[in-house]
Amino acid sequence: MKAVLRLATVSLLFAGSAFALTGERMPEMTLETMTPAQRSIAEAIMTGPRGRMSGPFNAWLRSPILADRLQKVGEYVRFNTSLDKRINEMAILMTAQAWGAQYEWYAHAPLALKAGLDPKVLAAIGAGRKPENMKDDEAIVWEFTTQLRRDHSVDDAIYARALEKFGEAGIIDLVAVNGYYDVVSMTLNVARVKPPAEAEMPFKQAGQ
Repeated sequence: MKAVLRLATVSLLFAGSAFALTGERMPEMTLETMTPAQRSIAEAIMTGPRGRMSGPFNAWLRSPILADRLQKVGEYVRFNTSLDKRINEMAILMTAQAWGAQYEWYAHAPLALKAGLDPKVLAAIGAGRKPENMKDDEAIVWEFTTQLRRDHSVDDAIYARALEKFGEAGIIDLVAVNGYYDVVSMTLNVARVKPPAEAEMPFKQAGQ
């Protein structure tokens, strides 16, 4: 009986707007077309904290073992990280902007605002500018993330500030959220996953 209820729940999730808006390269998969391995992972994603299939997951299911590993990492860096949700979402949006990943911006900009990120800070990130009047933790995340992506490392000064503010665990979580969403953004760009046509974006989709 539990199995039947679980299948019904998953089917309802598929029946709505559960899947990402995928472009030309990787057609959306349904439960009926999935292998047992793919279906098991899709069910785990949709019955977990995300509640639905979106973003890179349709593409990742082409490699089920990798999809499972990545979605578990993503669940940690999004829902269980030691970083405050506001600055975690800020790092995600900086990554989306750097890669020109419009779907990622579309998905996470509302979450950042809900978590308390100033709309002016959000707008500056979208435009590729350093925001003004950031909070102290935001300024650390901006500099750390900027150096990490630009220089492939961080200098002693920003490392010390991050260590004092977030601790070693926070530094690793900040590195991880950047790295994970690099993979997400790369996947979205390769698979051509796009936001709805009516969505207003602050930057062009990579490859356009």
